[in-house]
Amino acid sequence: MADLLPTPTGRNADADAADRSYVGLAKQIYDLIAAGDVGPRARLPSERTLAERFGVSRTQVREAIIALEVQGVVEVRVGSGIYVADAPDARPLTFELPRGPGPIETLRARAVIESGIAALAATERKDSDLDRLFATLRTMRENMDDKAANEAADREFHLAIARATGNEVLRLVVTAMWDNSRADPLWKKIEEHFHTPALRAASQEDHQRIFSAIMARDAAAARTAMQTHLARVIDEFTQAWR
Repeated sequence: MADLLPTPTGRNADADAADRSYVGLAKQIYDLIAAGDVGPRARLPSERTLAERFGVSRTQVREAIIALEVQGVVEVRVGSGIYVADAPDARPLTFELPRGPGPIETLRARAVIESGIAALAATERKDSDLDRLFATLRTMRENMDDKAANEAADREFHLAIARATGNEVLRLVVTAMWDNSRADPLWKKIEEHFHTPALRAASQEDHQRIFSAIMARDAAAARTAMQTHLARVIDEFTQAWR
């Protein structure tokens, strides 16, 4: 399996190597598939093998594969692996995907930034902030089987924490991170694979711990609870496909 994709060589490979984004990596993998190095319905090497082959992180490989799946070049079968789609060279491929951060990269940034925000919210919050947070928790709990409604309340919960800091810049930062990722086709595709009712239930428990820490004005506990929550989401979205 490790020999399916040769290491790219030549002038094109050198040019592509300069682009270390997930889009540039997706282009390199696609070029090898289009060249016939891996035929239709063949299974690609593992994420670990691809990361070693191209000298990138497994996160970049995950996002590149999702980008290829969005383009219809590969098919991801959770529990089995990554497979080349039927006749990928027959499909037009433009790679006109946003060249901003991928969904996992954004989640990792959120874990750093929002943990600090939660800690600050614990020291600055007012009773009205607690009322707002409690209302979003109740809405999430009442909509565990309605993904769209649950996600809308989830967004409001995170924004309410940022608002509780009293710092408008932090609220705008959280809003941008949340909304930009949800508009990304890669986010939608990765959610198809890994966003489950079980994850929503686990997130509800995480949110309750965050709320309790903020209510208790325990900055350290609020920071840890937020880090744990987002780490859980990252773990779910990066679990092995096979």
